[in-house]
Amino acid sequence: MDIILKGIGAGFALALLIGPVFFTLLQTSVERGFRSGTWVAVGVSLSDSLYILICYLGLSTALANDRAQQYIGYAGGMILFCFGLYYLFIKSRRPLDFRSVNIPSSGPVKLIIKGFIINGLSPMVLIFWLGMVSVATGEFGYTSLEALIFFGSVVATVFATDLLKAKTADKLRQVMTVHLVRLLNIVLGSGMILFAMRMLFIAWSFSES
Repeated sequence: MDIILKGIGAGFALALLIGPVFFTLLQTSVERGFRSGTWVAVGVSLSDSLYILICYLGLSTALANDRAQQYIGYAGGMILFCFGLYYLFIKSRRPLDFRSVNIPSSGPVKLIIKGFIINGLSPMVLIFWLGMVSVATGEFGYTSLEALIFFGSVVATVFATDLLKAKTADKLRQVMTVHLVRLLNIVLGSGMILFAMRMLFIAWSFSES
């Protein structure tokens, strides 16, 4: 039980971080409903699980050096920047009849990939999991089974909070207008571009140090 409680606490800490995933989850749920938001949350959880596996298997040393962080930052920043441009200049300008019956849900695979990529692009997510794996295997001294329980609790907590965010956003559909949805896409696109620029700046700072 102590392991599970620690995992829940770490999961809440990760869930409270405001980043591209947060805005993407809200935008998808508001525009396309709770089910679509759920699939995005699944992609986020799969991305987290992959990061945990990579770190736990010992690849964290290779990924933690400055050169790797620089490459991850440049690649992630450029891709996130392209996502931001898409939402800011294309998605926000598309004609939209915002009635729930007229907005079909996107395919689950597409939405899962969307959540997976947006979450996986952020170096901060990798840094978080590097820290969590270090704490679990070092400070806590967990065995493989105990680590599985711990990280399972973390991912489950993040997924549950993502579902809560998606459900809350879905309820907002009743009061949303076409103008507000377009505004949300503009905010999402602008936010992604800002996060991308921050990632690129951090990657550049690695090359200067």
